[in-house]
Amino acid sequence: MDAEITLRVDGEAHRLTVDTRTSLLDALRERLGNTSPKKGCDHGQCGACTVLLDGDRALTCLALAVAHDGAEITTADGLAPAGELHPVQQAFLDSDAFQCGYCTPGQVCSAVGVLDEFERGWPSHVTEDLTGRPEMTSDEVAERMSGNLCRCAAYVNITPAVQQAGGAR
Repeated sequence: MDAEITLRVDGEAHRLTVDTRTSLLDALRERLGNTSPKKGCDHGQCGACTVLLDGDRALTCLALAVAHDGAEITTADGLAPAGELHPVQQAFLDSDAFQCGYCTPGQVCSAVGVLDEFERGWPSHVTEDLTGRPEMTSDEVAERMSGNLCRCAAYVNITPAVQQAGGAR
């Protein structure tokens, strides 16, 4: 069965007809040609497909496209529409927080979501004081980014990059 949906991706509206079983990741990559989110595991375990979905980070391989009709989707490409790098993208470059780059778009989108969670004051599993604002410690950042795997193990540079970007916001 097919359904007609509209997705707003990186500021541009797209109307498309998709099979109701189509993942949001496949709609983005195969139907819209947006290769920023990567297909890593296709099981929600690696985070390579992470985007910002209506402002919150989400795994697109686990989301059905039809469930997000009308959604606002921001990929790593859409974080810098005017060509100037987003503070997280700049921090990843400054900190050399990537190697092969396959996971980088998902890492970057997740990091943007992490920084928003800090701004909202949301605690994580490792937050010690649940009544205060969480501090952007290495443990806090590592915990929040733990859903994004890097097969090259660039974590030693990813965590400081997120902390740097947090200071730039």
